[in-house]
Amino acid sequence: MKFKAVLFDLDGTLVNSLKDIADSINKVLQENNLPTHSYEVVNNFIGSGLRVLVTKALPESYRNEENIENYFQAMMSNYRENCTNKTYAYEGIPELLKELKSKNIKLAILSNKADELTKKIGETLFPNYFEIVMGLKSELTKKPNPIAAIEISQDLGFSPEEFLYVGDSGIDMQTAQNAKMHAVGVLWGYRPKEELLAEGAQSIISHPSELMALLN
Repeated sequence: MKFKAVLFDLDGTLVNSLKDIADSINKVLQENNLPTHSYEVVNNFIGSGLRVLVTKALPESYRNEENIENYFQAMMSNYRENCTNKTYAYEGIPELLKELKSKNIKLAILSNKADELTKKIGETLFPNYFEIVMGLKSELTKKPNPIAAIEISQDLGFSPEEFLYVGDSGIDMQTAQNAKMHAVGVLWGYRPKEELLAEGAQSIISHPSELMALLN
């Protein structure tokens, strides 16, 4: 078996967290008499971390460092309490994780979501599946910087070439390429096939069960 480990993105790959994210930012915007956004619009803000999402959600005239920080902290306060209200695993993900585990494939999560929230969601929805659950600890290590992915590979004791990197965005595909992992783009997430291919996807899957074929 060529691949011995799978590194998953979280949002748009393992879980659909759109409604909880959108509800939290919209609550903060509404409380400050600012325009709110539809789920469809917020969907396009996801992928580069919540600080970037807050920046994009604010009116352009509000996008200075002080406002961004204040609204980011307000959103984090709300989201921290509500990040598992409407968030759910995509169809086929629990079955995929169970099958991977049964074959002794090592599993990890790497997200641009804050580390504490990544761990809360990962451990709430997927207890006992992942060796490592890691979110964003510093803006300097944000994906597509491969440093965290490489750290995970070292901690699990495999070379990057022995990893499938599974994600739903161009940023994930860039991260996989930068880390020298096999980039697998998923079509059930937040970004289109065209973006995944343009940013370096080496494989494309439309259902979680299709990942198993890539292991052999």
